[in-house]
This record gives sequence, C-alpha cells and structure tokens, in this order.
Amino acid sequence: MNWSTIEAKWNDYKGEAQKQWSKLTDEQINGTMGSRNQLSARLQQAYAVTEAEADRQISEWQKRQMEQPKGKGAAKH
Repeated sequence: MNWSTIEAKWNDYKGEAQKQWSKLTDEQINGTMGSRNQLSARLQQAYAVTEAEADRQISEWQKRQMEQPKGKGAAKH
C-alpha cells in the first residue's frame, strides 16, 4: 500500500496512528490530514527524534497497516 491510500482514507487510519503515537493529540493527528510530511514533523517535535527516525517509525507503522484490513466489515482489534 502506498501512502496516498492512507492519506485518502485518513479517517480510517488516524485512530491507529493515535494508538501508535499517543503523545500526539487528536488535534495534531487530525491536523496532518494524512500528510506523511506533516506527521513526520509532528513526531519529530513531540518525541524529539530525527527526521530519519520519524520516517522509520512511519514506514514501520505503514507496513503494519497493510497487514490489517480497514473499512466496512473489518475486524476490530
């Protein structure tokens, strides 16, 4: 799955993002509007990590989202 799919369906994914990065507020998560660059910037600020580390975390999270079905009829975990 490419990032544009996550961005287009951000409302389906933002809850999982909030679970992953609990230091980010709902407002911060919503404010990214699914933009990977904005999410990276917020992670760098909230967690005091480098851009490379933020990007690594996002890539790992993205990979896990591919393994979990989303949308109607998806199993809830």
